[in-house]
Order: sequence, then structure tokens, then C-alpha cells
Amino acid sequence: MLRVGLNPYGLTYHLGLQGRGTPRANPKGAGLEGFIALAEELGARTLEIYDPWLAEMSDYGLTALKERLDGLGMTPVVSAGLNMMGPLESAFRSARSLGAKTIRLGLTPVLCGDRNAWGDKWGELNASIRSALQQWGPRAEAEGRVLAIENHQDFGSAELVAFCETGGRGVGITFDTGNTFPVAEAPLDFTRRIAPYVRHVHLKDYRVQFTGEGYRLVRCAIGDGAVPFSDLAALLGDLHDELTAVLEPGALEARHVRFLLDDWWNGYPPKTAREFAACLAAAQKNRLPDDADFRTPWERGVDGALVSYELDMIRRSAANMKELGLMTLENPS
Repeated sequence: MLRVGLNPYGLTYHLGLQGRGTPRANPKGAGLEGFIALAEELGARTLEIYDPWLAEMSDYGLTALKERLDGLGMTPVVSAGLNMMGPLESAFRSARSLGAKTIRLGLTPVLCGDRNAWGDKWGELNASIRSALQQWGPRAEAEGRVLAIENHQDFGSAELVAFCETGGRGVGITFDTGNTFPVAEAPLDFTRRIAPYVRHVHLKDYRVQFTGEGYRLVRCAIGDGAVPFSDLAALLGDLHDELTAVLEPGALEARHVRFLLDDWWNGYPPKTAREFAACLAAAQKNRLPDDADFRTPWERGVDGALVSYELDMIRRSAANMKELGLMTLENPS
């Protein structure tokens, strides 16, 4: 049911995206070519491509890339953001050239569920997103595409559904499976609510470490953390014959969700105790001990270890998804 491949966000140091423009960037970043080579190694069937890479290419170059992906049997997804990663018009150009039906769309830079950091501007941000989806949703539908808005540690399930209803048939959801925890929702409750609208999936997982302020979400190989992938896939499979999906281990920086602080809840609608308890219960699976060192090599400043750290993790993630029957590896390493 899942047509699994890669996106670049779990490989940011290897590919040269992490710390780009700073002294800590990888001087030998593998870029798009290295990304495709790894996708071939893993037998990827979907390739979500960072639009700034595509924006730099000529029309001829995009046509050649389309033919190459067709030959490899990879379904392209264009990865873009609203007011991030360049103009949305560029993403439409890339999608037309590659024949991509789905444009993954990040909506905000909010992380860790921290709406409080936006203060009064949170409401303004919501209004601007609704306006943009009303503008771009019909355009996507007219072209036979979908803007798949992502739960990027910012919005809850009911809010995503409301955005879809605002934008019409040209708007769906990119479901990041790890990003229910930052907004204090249980993975399966979140999935049940958004399932009819899901058009693309980011397979992400976290190990959860409880702290005095809430919990910390720590990067891990997909399948080694708290997300119940088999149950989640079954819920999606009840409504979809096939979905594109990509492996995306979490960021190189842990996400600290400070829900024990009163201010953290500013901007959230009311939540029942039962709903929040379901989230906390889900977070117990494969829990990271409170005193464990949660830091990645990036957080410890050991940059020389990062490439092998990322590559080992993506290969283990692929193997875990294969074991669960969610991914077929034609060329297992």
C-alpha cells in the first residue's frame, strides 16, 4: 500500500543541507546525485526532492531528470514550503516538468509545538495560511495536482482537516508520523482523524525522553521508537489502495516539547484529559531513560561522525520497514 522511498531531511549533513552557508556545512555534500544514488541502493519507489535543487535546473535538465526517474521507477514528489524554500510558483514549475502529482508543503517554521513563541502573531499566521490555500488549492486542482500540507510540529489533526476543507480538492495532507507528539496527540488518534485527507506520508519515528518540562523527542532509526507503524498503516490502508511515502529520520537536533509549562499551551484549543493521556501512553513505547545522553554527533560537535551516522540510520530504517512488510528492498545492503 505504501510506495516507500526517500526524502532529504533525514540525511541533511550527508547531502550538504545541514548548516549550509556556515563553517559547519559538509564540504563534500553529496547533493542531488548522491541522493539519487542512495535511493537506487535502497530500491526507493518514491523520491521527494528539495525544490531549491530543482529551481536551479534548466527546463532541459528537469526533462532529463524526469526521464531518469521514470526509468528507475521512482514517483517524484516536489518538496516545498509556504513562504519558505523559495516561491511556490517554482514548485509548480518543477512539478509540471517532472510530472509530479504531489507537492509537499510545509506551512510554518514552528517546531516543538511551540505556538507560544509566536504570541499574538499565531492568529495572523493562521489567517495567512487559510488565504494562501484558498488561492493555491484551486490552482493545484486545475492542474491535476495536490498541495499536501504537512504537520510540521505546528498543527493538530483537526486543524489540518479544516485547512483541507478551506482549500478544496487541491489540498491534502502530508502525514509526518512522528509529528503527532509535538502537538500532544497520540499517533493513532491523529491518524484516524486525518486519514481521508492523507496524500503522502513521511515515515518518522522518535524515542521519547521525559524531562522536568515535558518530553524530548530524540532521533532514532524508523521502527526503533514510539510510533506504532503497523497499526497506523492499517488505518491508512482501509481508505487508500496506494500512497507515496518516504523515510525521514528526525532532525539532528532533539525537539523539546515543554507541555508542563503553562505558557506552552497558549494558542491551543481545549484538550480532554483522556486525549492527552493517550498521547503520554503512546510515548512510553521504547522510551529513552531520563538520564541517557540524547545528543546526536551534530549536537556533540563530532562532525566527522555524521555521514556514517546518517547513512547507518537510513539503512537500518529501511531494514525495519522491510521487516514490518511496509517496504520492499530490491537491493538490500
